[in-house]
Amino acid sequence: MADTRRALITGITGQDGGHLAELLHEKGYEVYGLIRGQHNPRRESVAVEMPYVRLIEGDLTDPTSLVRAVETSDPDELYNLAAVSHVGYSFKNPTLTADVTAKGVLNVLEAVRITGRAERTRVYQASTSEMFGGLDYNRPGAGYNENSLFHPRSPYGVAKLYGHWIAKNYRESYGMFVACGILFNHEGERRGVEFVTRKITHAVARIKLGLQPDIELGDLWPKRDWGYAGDFVEGMWRMLQHSVPDDFVLATGETHSIEEFLTLAFAEIGIEDWRPYVRQNPEFMRPAEVDILLGDPTKAEQELGWRRKVDFPGLVSRMVAHDLATQSAAASIASA
Repeated sequence: MADTRRALITGITGQDGGHLAELLHEKGYEVYGLIRGQHNPRRESVAVEMPYVRLIEGDLTDPTSLVRAVETSDPDELYNLAAVSHVGYSFKNPTLTADVTAKGVLNVLEAVRITGRAERTRVYQASTSEMFGGLDYNRPGAGYNENSLFHPRSPYGVAKLYGHWIAKNYRESYGMFVACGILFNHEGERRGVEFVTRKITHAVARIKLGLQPDIELGDLWPKRDWGYAGDFVEGMWRMLQHSVPDDFVLATGETHSIEEFLTLAFAEIGIEDWRPYVRQNPEFMRPAEVDILLGDPTKAEQELGWRRKVDFPGLVSRMVAHDLATQSAAASIASA
């Protein structure tokens, strides 16, 4: 047991936190998860789904709780995944987004530093493709890489950019092993229904089962580089096994529109024309939208040996299948 590696994950209740905890457990890690609030509604589900995770109460806006969490878990690796991560929500709550998604990164790094673990604990910071903002896209088909210019177009993107730069600053100032993963959109069956991909597959399943007539969405034309979250967390782990701390883009290298996602999702339930089932609602349209996000994962592929395994049709198919199964089970229980 003395050689067992220990990992602390912030954002353990989120999509990536669940996938990462599962991966690390399979690799023999002792896994700790930071959970916010004594009465967090997700605590019970995490305890049931991931009984091997030791939960520690803490909050990215509370530096004292982070120091306590680091001291308790004594991690070899710390994965900072916690954030106010919904782009649309960040426009409505920019102050909270800044406190958690930006300043929270600083609090995590300081907790590692002041507890004397700067030289031992390797830190992963979850950066995002939203930092690019979709502007100055002068290399069509090539995609954004680690050297591309940033121009965030949302409070979320701006906050993430602060977190990205303060992580690099601590790497350079204190010699800390801090790796930043610039991840493009990654989805899956653990994604929250507030995100457009899961909102679509959840609604498609319910439409198939006759539980709802249609779905309301915002803009349908934006294009994203969509991959599977389970593939991406392996990339996070590989970054912390690398010989030196660095920044890496994780992406699929291809883009697809929301309309394409709708086409594949509805095809899974035998519907060729999705238009009669989709209504556009201006309330879901953002003050500033990003037209296209395409990533170039060449560096991660060459230096980390990372490759995505699930392609775009496979991603949509597994999400719809999951929601069909869960919605069907829920409907059976409700009618019993």
